[in-house]
Amino acid sequence: MYISECDHCNRSSQAYRYPLLETHNFTIVCDAHPLIEGHILIIPKDHISCVGSFSSKLYSEFIELYKKCSHFIKEIYGYVSSFEHGVMGQTVFHAHVHLLPFIGNPERIVPEGSKKLFNLSNISEVKKFYEKEKKYLFFSIEESSWVVDTSIGAPRFFRDRFAKALCVPERGNWKTMSEDIQYMKKVEKENTSVVDKWNIYLHK
Repeated sequence: MYISECDHCNRSSQAYRYPLLETHNFTIVCDAHPLIEGHILIIPKDHISCVGSFSSKLYSEFIELYKKCSHFIKEIYGYVSSFEHGVMGQTVFHAHVHLLPFIGNPERIVPEGSKKLFNLSNISEVKKFYEKEKKYLFFSIEESSWVVDTSIGAPRFFRDRFAKALCVPERGNWKTMSEDIQYMKKVEKENTSVVDKWNIYLHK
């Protein structure tokens, strides 16, 4: 499915300004409004709501790309985290998984405490939550993964929280960020650096 008004369906949108890798079903890009250098997205080409609704075949390809991106970030930046607004909290209603350099206690992201967190063995289990609830909030830090009680969900739920944990709260709102010309010049340097590092990584 293709929706012309969707930034992630529209291949000429700013979302695809810094491409890293393209496969038959996915595109990997630098986030056009990164929370930190090394912030990348995995985006399916079809207009699909979230990872939880992927077919088994699509999901298998996604997992391989997720592992590749995780390994890249960990090797280059030292540690890796990820998050997805599984329908809940999305501001772009087309599946996209964020991976970025971050390490810390999960309570830095969800200060409401462990009672609002449900441990997962890995990202594969989000499909079970989606089948049951039709929504979820997923995040991981290094080898640990969780879904969050959706009763505390909000638009940009993880963007705002990771931005605060990274001490760059101004990067939480990507729309406001995009209007700051000087900030976006800094972002351009960061993303150009990521593209260069990715190309070196792929050709080792």
